[in-house]
Amino acid sequence: MRTQLIGIAVALSAAGFAGAALAASEADYKAALAKAEAADQQAHTLKNQWTTTEDELKEAKAQAAAGKYDEAVKAAQHAEALANASIAQAKEQEKLWPDAVVR
Repeated sequence: MRTQLIGIAVALSAAGFAGAALAASEADYKAALAKAEAADQQAHTLKNQWTTTEDELKEAKAQAAAGKYDEAVKAAQHAEALANASIAQAKEQEKLWPDAVVR
């Protein structure tokens, strides 16, 4: 199941990359970062933040600081996809954990 979630995250991330064919602006980066941080906060609330999401958020911020908004948007979109996958994992595990409990 974990590989399926990672596959979903990669597919969503690739879809986001395809949408960023034009040069990204600082506003595009800020919007992408806001969405990624909101998803990451939701994952935090569910106590299922992935460290890879944090790494991508740092990368997005570093690319933006360097003025590379295309790369910053891509990293932010990837971070959002990872956060969404961690949210899906948390929700799935919430439903499945009772089956794992020894009775």
